[in-house]
Amino acid sequence: MLLIWGLRVFYHTIGQGTFHCRKCGGDRQYRHRAGRRFFTLFFIPVIPLNRTGEHVQCLTCKTRYVTEVLKVPTTVQMQVALAAGMRAIVAIILRAGDPASPLSRRRALDTVTGAGDKDYDEYALEADLAGPADRARVKIGAFGAQLQIEAREWCLAEAIRIAMADGPLTGAERAAAEHLAAALGMTQAQAVGVIALTEQNVLARPRLSGWYAHSRYVARAAPP
Repeated sequence: MLLIWGLRVFYHTIGQGTFHCRKCGGDRQYRHRAGRRFFTLFFIPVIPLNRTGEHVQCLTCKTRYVTEVLKVPTTVQMQVALAAGMRAIVAIILRAGDPASPLSRRRALDTVTGAGDKDYDEYALEADLAGPADRARVKIGAFGAQLQIEAREWCLAEAIRIAMADGPLTGAERAAAEHLAAALGMTQAQAVGVIALTEQNVLARPRLSGWYAHSRYVARAAPP
């Protein structure tokens, strides 16, 4: 009698979901698979042997990846993190200055809606301002860990522009900006550079600044 035996790896699916496929260049469905080597008899697995590891396979292009690829955020996750992170940044920088300033609040609302939260309004802003600062810092830290340095610098610059919407940076606002930079994962040297450059750019274009235009209007309206 002829016996046909051998060794073969069999896989089974242990999870499914959505991930960012580098080969496809976008979010795709995946299956998370684990493998095990079997002794086969007549091509039928008979005796389980050692485990061979796990992998993630894109269901579109069939490319296999190591499981660490699941740590890369999807586009949807990045959009959610961006909006949540910017809301936290806005709340911290406004609390450091004048939270009631119409110019700063308007700039803050525009920043968050521009980050993807189209429904963000005054009520949501008030809720964020009333929230605990420690929770906001946690959101900023998680958000900053997903960003390249250029994106972190942009977020910090946006915070500074919010603070400067109604006037030059105060000491408290400058300190808050430095804390934001640290929460975003920036070095002190990077923070100082971004703060100085943003201040320079804002002050060099005074006609685009709301606080400057307001002061000029008041000066013209005042009696001689």
